[in-house]
Amino acid sequence: MYVLDHSWLLVLLPLPVIIWWLLPAYREQSAAVRIPFFKDITAAAGIGATEGSVVPKTNLGQKLIAPICWILIVLALARPQYIEPPIEKTEPQRDLMLAIDLSQSMDTRDFHDPAGNLQARVDAVHTVVADFIDKRPEDRLGLIAFGDAPYPLVPFTLDHRTVRAMLADSLPGMAGPRTAIGDAIGLAIKMFEESTAPDKVLILLTDGNDTASKMPPDKAAGIASEKHIVIHTVGIGDPNAQGEQKLDTAVLQEIATATHGRYFFGQDQASLQNIYELLDQLTPENQKILSWRPRIELFHYPLGAALILVLVYHSIMWLLSARTDRRREKEADA
Repeated sequence: MYVLDHSWLLVLLPLPVIIWWLLPAYREQSAAVRIPFFKDITAAAGIGATEGSVVPKTNLGQKLIAPICWILIVLALARPQYIEPPIEKTEPQRDLMLAIDLSQSMDTRDFHDPAGNLQARVDAVHTVVADFIDKRPEDRLGLIAFGDAPYPLVPFTLDHRTVRAMLADSLPGMAGPRTAIGDAIGLAIKMFEESTAPDKVLILLTDGNDTASKMPPDKAAGIASEKHIVIHTVGIGDPNAQGEQKLDTAVLQEIATATHGRYFFGQDQASLQNIYELLDQLTPENQKILSWRPRIELFHYPLGAALILVLVYHSIMWLLSARTDRRREKEADA
């Protein structure tokens, strides 16, 4: 739509009429004697007549063009604009980090798919987490893989296709055979430092216990809590196993509790799917929609029209004056 950004300037439209009414043209009368031989007297006295002020009368063209130009100038000062349709931008209000355990034990085939067939833990994780990613189109997602040490696979991004591709290419053992839960949380804390999102959530999935971290998991969870990072932990290992293969449910519960998160245990693909559906409900999409309407300035159109009118008028008057002068010269020669 078309608008005037400074519409109040339209009050200037009657200004020339007000000035003409309040400040009329200056007129002065003086006594004079009319004599038929004025030139002879001035010649004898050795003086010459001087010209007074000459105020030419306005013609019809000036009477028409002057108000039109004034209206166009005031219109340009009022700053006409064309406002385009609104443009909206969605700004994520939550950054969600996925930390996936890729230790060698993730290759264990003890997970049942919906058909009842055994599959590797990592395959179930790939399927379920990829589906979870598809449900978060408006969140910035990041991906960490951890084993002997944590590795940032994808920084926070809205390019979910890349996150899915990196997840699909991740293999058990690529990060080492052991598990570094505390260090994975520490890396996530570091990656959250650049985040400006109000909500920061880490979903940590593991099938074992911490055997390789330099930072204890409880200390890492304490730091995450201080930085307002919520950690949801998901365990998919065997709590009854021995040594490094045993799922340390107590530590995962402590991490979740310390950061106001939740702990979940998944024993097959169906239960893991339910866990991530519940996580999707616990962390609903949080976004802020920014909207603005681009403005196109149009003041140069009325200003240019006023300038063109003045130039055309003066060109026409110059041509008429030149024509009149040539006619008088011809009459004088004749």
